[in-house]
Amino acid sequence: MISCSHVTCNIKDPETMKALCRGITCPHFESSSLSFNFPYFKPWNKILFLGGQKKIGVRARNGFSIDAKMWSSATLDASSQQQISIQTDRKPNRSSSLYSRPSLLEMQKEKQTNRAMVYEFLKGIGIVPDELEGLELPVSIDVMRDRVDFLHKLGLTIQDINNYPLVLGCSVKKNMIPVLDYLGKLGVRKSNFTEFLRRYPQVLHSSVVIDLAPVVKYLQGLDIKPNDIPGVLERYPEVLGFKLEGTMSTSVAYLVGIGVARREIGGILTRYPEILGMRVARVIKPFVEYLEAIGIPRQGVARLIEKRPHILGFSFDDGVKRNVDVLLESGVRKEALSSIVMQYPEILGLELEPRIVSQQHFFNFNLDISPEEFGKVVEKMPQVVSLSQTPVIKHVEFLKNCGFSTENVKRMVLACPLVLALNLDIMRLSFDYFQTEMGRGLEELVEYPAFFTYSLESTIKPRHRRIAEKGLKCSLAWLLNCSDQKFEERLDYDYIDIEEMKTEPSFSMASRLAQSADESTSEDADYSEDEDF
Repeated sequence: MISCSHVTCNIKDPETMKALCRGITCPHFESSSLSFNFPYFKPWNKILFLGGQKKIGVRARNGFSIDAKMWSSATLDASSQQQISIQTDRKPNRSSSLYSRPSLLEMQKEKQTNRAMVYEFLKGIGIVPDELEGLELPVSIDVMRDRVDFLHKLGLTIQDINNYPLVLGCSVKKNMIPVLDYLGKLGVRKSNFTEFLRRYPQVLHSSVVIDLAPVVKYLQGLDIKPNDIPGVLERYPEVLGFKLEGTMSTSVAYLVGIGVARREIGGILTRYPEILGMRVARVIKPFVEYLEAIGIPRQGVARLIEKRPHILGFSFDDGVKRNVDVLLESGVRKEALSSIVMQYPEILGLELEPRIVSQQHFFNFNLDISPEEFGKVVEKMPQVVSLSQTPVIKHVEFLKNCGFSTENVKRMVLACPLVLALNLDIMRLSFDYFQTEMGRGLEELVEYPAFFTYSLESTIKPRHRRIAEKGLKCSLAWLLNCSDQKFEERLDYDYIDIEEMKTEPSFSMASRLAQSADESTSEDADYSEDEDF
C-alpha cells in the first residue's frame, strides 16, 4: 500500500511505483509525501515529491492499474478537482511510444533470418554461398533475384558467378550500371562485356571516379592512343585494378632503362598490355639477362621487345630455358642461338621438343637429311620447326619437276631452307625467267638456291639486263647477293673477284639490329601462303 493525503494506490511492483510517482503531484499541498509500505522495502525508501501544476495521466509498461480517488476538500476549487486515472492496456514488452524501435538483438535475429532465406534462394538456383559470409547482401530475395537476372543478361552463367560469388555484393544501380556505362563510353564493345567480366569481375566493385578514370588517364599518359584504350582494356582488363605507382610504373621504367625507345612504349603496350602487370625482378629482368647470356646484346633484346613484346609472356623455366636446351640437343651450335632467336623469337615460346622430333623424322624420310644436318637447317631458318609438312612436300615436288634430283634438292635445302617456304607461283615465274631469258644451267641454282628469294621484277630482271649489256659473265651470288649500291660498284670493276662470286647470304647481328625483327633474312623474299609460321 502506498498512500498520501489525497491519493491511494494499490500496486504490486515497487519499481513501477517509483517510476509512476515521479510524475504525480498534488495540487492542494505545496508538497506531499508518499510512503512505500512494501514489506521488503527499507525505511529509507521514501520519496518526497514537490507540488506542481501538472495534470496527472501516465501510462505504464509493466501491466498494472491504479485508481486514484478524486479530491473532495472544501479548500479546493472546482478547477483544481480532477480525477487521476492511470491504467495500462498494452501487452508486456511492447511500447506505444512514437520513438520506440526493435532491440539490437531483435534486429540481428531478423537479419539472420533474411540472410538465411537469401542463401536458400541462391542454393536453389545452383549458387554456392559459402564465400559470402561477412559480405553485405540484399535483405530480400527479390533484390537478390534482380542482381542474378542482371548478371544473366550480361551473359554470365551460374558457373561464372560461382567462380566469383562476391559479385553478388554489387548493387545493380550503384555499382554495375555506372561501371558498364563508363566502359561503354570508353569504347569497350558490349559484345565483349561477357568475356571482360569473366576475366575481371572485380571491376564491378570499382568506383568510376576513384578507381577507373585515373588508370585510363595513366594509360593515355604512356602514349596509348585514346582509340586504342578499348582494345587494351579488352585484351587485359586486369589493368584496371593496378595501382598507378606500383608494377605499371616500374615495368615501363625498366624497359626504357635497357634501351627500349620511349616513343615505342605506347605501341608496345597497345599490342601487349600484359607487360604492365609483370614484376621486373621476377619476370622481365631474368628474361632480359638470359637472352644476354646466350649472346644477344642488350640493344638487341630491346629491339626484340619493341617488335615482339609478347615474348616477355613466355614461360621462363619451362619454356625459354627448356627450348634453348632442346635446340642444343638437336645439333644447333651454341654460337648460333642468338641468330636463331633474333630471326624467330617465337621459337622460345613453342612446345618445341615434339616439333623438332617430328620434323627430324620428316626431313630424314623425304630428303635424307640427318638429325645433325637438320640442326644446320634450323640455324639458317629456325621457322622450319613450324613449317607444315604438306606444303613442304609440294615444294620438294616442284623442285624435282624442275629437273633437280633428290640429292640436289637436299643440297639446295641445306644451303637455303627458305626454298621450302616461298610462294610457289612466284618460284615458277622466277624459274621460267631463269631458263628462258638467263639461259643458265640447273647446277647454278643448286649452288645458289637463294636465287628464288629475290624479287623477279625489282632485282633479278634489272640486274640481268645490266650485265647482259656489259657482256659480263658472273655467278648468281655475285649478281644478287649485294645491295643496289654495291652492285653498281661491281659493274665498274675491271675484273670480277672470285671470292665475291662465292659469297652466300648469312645472318648478321649488326644488320638485324638495324632492321625490324619481323623482316625476313632476304628483304625481297615472298613466303608461301601455306606456311605455318
